[in-house]
Amino acid sequence: MNRPPVRFPFRAIGVVPVWRWFKWLLLAAFLVALVIAARLVQIEIGTSRLQARYLSELGRDIAFTVDDGASHSIRFPASGPYDVRLGYASLPSFDQLLSARGFAVASQARDSARMASLADDSLFLPYDEKDQAGLLLRDASGTLLFSARYPDRVYDSFDAIPPLVVNALLFIEDRYLLDPEQPNRNPAIDWGRFSRALFDQGMRVIDRHQPTPGGSTLATQIEKFRHSPGGRTATPPEKLRQIASASVRAYLGGPQTLAARRQIVVRYLNSVPLAAKPGVGEISGMGDGLAAWYGRDFDEVNRILNAPASAESLGAQALAFKQALSLMIAQRAPSRFLRSGSMELDRLTDSYLRLLAANGIISLSLRDAALATPLELDRAPRVRPPVSFVTRKAVTALRAHLLTTLGVSGFYDLDRLDLTATAALDNRVQQAVSERLASAATREGAQAAGLYGFEMLRTQDDPSKIAYSFTLFEPRDGANLVRVQTDRVNQPFDINQGARLNLGSTAKLRTLITYLQIVSTLHARYASMSVAQLHDVKPDTQDMLTRWALGYLSHTSDLSLSAMLDAAVERKYSASPGETFYTGGGAQTFNNFEASDNGRILTVHRAFQHSVNLVFVRLMRDIVHYEMVQTAGPTSQWLDDPATRRTYLTRFADQESRVYMHRFYTKYRGKTADEALAVLLLDVRKSPPKVATVLRSVAPDEPQVWFDAQMRAALKRTPAATLSSDDLAKLYTKYGIDRFNLNDRGYIASVHPLELWTVNYLRDHPLATESQLQEASRAVRFTAYSWLFKTRYHATQDRRIKRMVELQAFAEIGKSWRALGYPFATLTPSYAAAIGASGDRPVALAQLVGTIANGGKMLPTQTFVELEFAKGTPYETHFTRAATTPRTALSPEIVDVVHGLLRDVVLGGTAKRLAAGMTFPDGQTLDVYGKTGTGDQRFNVFARGARLIESRKVNRSATFVFVIGDRFFGTLTAYVHEPYAARYAFTSALSVQLLKSLAPALQPLLDGDEHSAILSSTGGGE
Repeated sequence: MNRPPVRFPFRAIGVVPVWRWFKWLLLAAFLVALVIAARLVQIEIGTSRLQARYLSELGRDIAFTVDDGASHSIRFPASGPYDVRLGYASLPSFDQLLSARGFAVASQARDSARMASLADDSLFLPYDEKDQAGLLLRDASGTLLFSARYPDRVYDSFDAIPPLVVNALLFIEDRYLLDPEQPNRNPAIDWGRFSRALFDQGMRVIDRHQPTPGGSTLATQIEKFRHSPGGRTATPPEKLRQIASASVRAYLGGPQTLAARRQIVVRYLNSVPLAAKPGVGEISGMGDGLAAWYGRDFDEVNRILNAPASAESLGAQALAFKQALSLMIAQRAPSRFLRSGSMELDRLTDSYLRLLAANGIISLSLRDAALATPLELDRAPRVRPPVSFVTRKAVTALRAHLLTTLGVSGFYDLDRLDLTATAALDNRVQQAVSERLASAATREGAQAAGLYGFEMLRTQDDPSKIAYSFTLFEPRDGANLVRVQTDRVNQPFDINQGARLNLGSTAKLRTLITYLQIVSTLHARYASMSVAQLHDVKPDTQDMLTRWALGYLSHTSDLSLSAMLDAAVERKYSASPGETFYTGGGAQTFNNFEASDNGRILTVHRAFQHSVNLVFVRLMRDIVHYEMVQTAGPTSQWLDDPATRRTYLTRFADQESRVYMHRFYTKYRGKTADEALAVLLLDVRKSPPKVATVLRSVAPDEPQVWFDAQMRAALKRTPAATLSSDDLAKLYTKYGIDRFNLNDRGYIASVHPLELWTVNYLRDHPLATESQLQEASRAVRFTAYSWLFKTRYHATQDRRIKRMVELQAFAEIGKSWRALGYPFATLTPSYAAAIGASGDRPVALAQLVGTIANGGKMLPTQTFVELEFAKGTPYETHFTRAATTPRTALSPEIVDVVHGLLRDVVLGGTAKRLAAGMTFPDGQTLDVYGKTGTGDQRFNVFARGARLIESRKVNRSATFVFVIGDRFFGTLTAYVHEPYAARYAFTSALSVQLLKSLAPALQPLLDGDEHSAILSSTGGGE
């Protein structure tokens, strides 16, 4: 049964009017709520009460602590000028570099959960930031060695800022920042300026010419130029990031922010960016800005601005105030205003002077005086006064070491890092040694040190031309501490670590150790064999060391390694200089230092003790021949096998031809075609066939007219100057590039064929690089050496093959030297390497003798005992050296033998001045052992046929590498360079005597172990 729908009589009961009434009621309520909300917002804008409550409570949970070991909660900044300059952004990469060099994190900051979450939300970490930081270097006792503070001049507190500066800054940048009636004010945002900025940005969408003045406060500006990428606000989200970060930072001290707002003024004036200047670099802060751009003393400016106004001081106060005001204005576009727009800056400053006076910030008299005073910016590069490199040698070496360790590009960046580095250096001893070395450069000081006498200084010698360098290490707690490092060279150059010097007979120590290592290898290879088995071994005829080892082991009853090493150093060699040695690609002769040794036959032991050259030249020859067999096989294998011969000859041709190509590229690069041709023709004998061959080889496509002109110009002062046109035409045709191959053309012209090819190639490819030249010349280079592969040059081939095998042998010797700290990638491939021709560094020799002193173990060098980054910040990180197991580089048996030989050098050899040991002022005497070396490096010029036409002494050096007791080791080097080197004849006796005289300076190192706690607890660094 269908029922009709029920209909309610709404209209009848008045529902519609009620609904209308309810809508109006809702609207009224909404309006009331909106008014209340607006009022609340207005109150909040005026008081910041809610922000203060919320953010100050948030700040209670923002903190960091520093605990042992690496932190897992630390958050490093990614960018920002402040974070980059102080090194905070680079700490992760520093960690990697230091870890690779044996350092470990000893302690590090731990961020609270709230601080870490803010960083994860992309806010800048809120903490009490430093206005001033920089590199501090301290010695082992904590004595300050070097300090760099950036900025250099800062306000220490709000009260130190002249009120004139504060009031002017606030009027220009943030007028209500210090309003005392708003104790809870959020300094990060000025709602009026912020709203205006938003409106202007919106209008810019409609009108792109609409000006958009910034809405930044001082607080957000600090966040911007400290932490935003590039110090700029690139996007609206970046602006919000600055506001949020500054807001959190403002309430770290609680809801009332007046103290924080005053600190904002200090922080702004101390770090506002003010462009950069040659000789100064980046300029930050009012103090450095006044000094750099106006040449003003910061303290004087503040005194003037703080002084009561008077007629007498008005002029000085007007100038100081105008200069300070100009820098407040210049920060808006510092490069534009300070580097090029001084007139624009002057006009803008004058307009602000009027505004300040009109608003009662400054007096009318100050305004008028300042308006009458022009601004004169100092844009001249700063010229730093000359400094003595001698007095800063240790500090410079330490800073250079930090550069390498941290991978920093230069001292400018290094000195701005927030880093305190503690060195192992003992500054008291450093200074005492430096003073004694300086004294030794005077006649009175040299006399007092006993430096005049046999094999030292002669009466006529001037000691002031001699430079001394000294390095001292102390083994302690598994590392070699650098205790002293100094020299007397008044240049940035560091003799100890930067020189490659011929240190003479000290190279005999490296040669001796290599020899003993080979003997040890032979012992391991053959000592277990029976006599019959030993007789069955057929060594190569050149391998004298293997032949000796087999003979020794066949006839001895003591098969121990120690006995064999003792026997090895008693092997005898002739000391005669009357032999020509084929090494280093040519024939060489050598001399002994003492002519009385020439007719003697000496053991290796005696030759080492008295530094006899020819014994060690012959010993090196045996070492090289041994390595030649080890690397290339028996002599018959590489001299008799055709395929092997060709391989070595090909390698030789490639290697030597590359040397020539490098020489020719260096000679002709950057020259025009005509200039290159003129240079080439200078060395060509002026005969028609030779000149014609050069012209047709270098410029084969040039026409006859060009050829004729060049021939007449080249031959104009010769009998051939009258050549007819027909004669020249015949020459043009006869010596065409297609008539002779490259080698024949080189022969006709008496010019190296590759030089002809190089000039021709560069004529067509003037912008070619050397690598492109080498690659393009590959086929030509082998063509130029085609003569070498012809069988009739068999003896010539043998010499080249032996040279290539010898190079392989020296490469192997170089590996063994580098394994013991030799600092260079290659050796000079000559027997002369045994007597110093390959060069060395004093510090590397010290490390070698230190390995002997440490029982054959190579301990890490410890220059720094601690690196402390970002102290007092959420990025604080302390590095010390991680404990490591030292590498055993030499067997105890080799160490014992070498130790004995080094001791004999002092007891009865070239260092006998210290035979009685080193006696210190307290009466203590320590034994000394070591090796001397005298280097005499000459520059020789030879004519054709190897005729010596010039020889000059380039430098002379005298070195003593030593060990003192079981406490210290190091080197002392005397060095004199040309043009003075030829005036001196001193030997290593000079260095031995000077070391002896240093005992009083070194005494403090023996006076107890008062620094042992700091050195042991911190571990140290490379």
